[in-house]
Amino acid sequence: MSIRIATALTVALCALPLLTHGEDGEGSDSLAYKANEQAARPLAPRGPTTVEEMEAFVDGFMDAQMKSGPVAGAAVVVVKDGQVFFQKGYGHEDTQKRTPVDPAQTLFRPGSVSKLFTWTAIMQLVEQGKIDLDADVNTYLKDFKVDATFPEPVKVRNIMTHTGGFEDGGVGYLFAGTAEDLLPLGQWLAAHQPARVRPPTTDFSDGTNASYSNWATALGGHIVEVVSGQSFDEYIEHYMEIGRASCRERV
Repeated sequence: MSIRIATALTVALCALPLLTHGEDGEGSDSLAYKANEQAARPLAPRGPTTVEEMEAFVDGFMDAQMKSGPVAGAAVVVVKDGQVFFQKGYGHEDTQKRTPVDPAQTLFRPGSVSKLFTWTAIMQLVEQGKIDLDADVNTYLKDFKVDATFPEPVKVRNIMTHTGGFEDGGVGYLFAGTAEDLLPLGQWLAAHQPARVRPPTTDFSDGTNASYSNWATALGGHIVEVVSGQSFDEYIEHYMEIGRASCRERV
């Protein structure tokens, strides 16, 4: 007998008492009521519920991940109800000096985690009717324009889905060596505009039409600046504070 058949038989046998009970006098309506009543009860919490349980869980997970990396250092922070529930550092922020990671002090380059803020800002402005996802990005640009290499314009939706058709790049200009090398976002975008190597699309059917573009995401941030009238930093700081205040009110 296969495992699948044995399992099916077990389920069928377990159901027999329920059916017999119904036939003995308790109708299907009563059974349905009991089922709904049970479903309405709050489920018991699953997973870590205390700081100690969370630490044990994260310790095991991070140990495996850092060994497979290898990873020099990492920080894990868990937020619950707007408050830090658990935080811990793993590994070293300086491997030569063996300086351990401090989750409250060690700085990590944010990388693409920051894209979450860019697209959230875009969608806030979409909700306010100030940005149209299907509009040509040049509609919102004042200091430069995206090159019209193809008849199809690059839309806001394209930069959000990495389907604008831009070539990949970043080496030599994605990071500034010193503070003096930093440029306003609009100037940086105009100076380092990548070539458009294929028409933009929204066809994801075979997964070959997307090309990751940090430049396009930065363009989204600049659109936030132009439309809102604030620098990207000011906009994010302002609306993050509103979000924090909202979390505190709900708590």
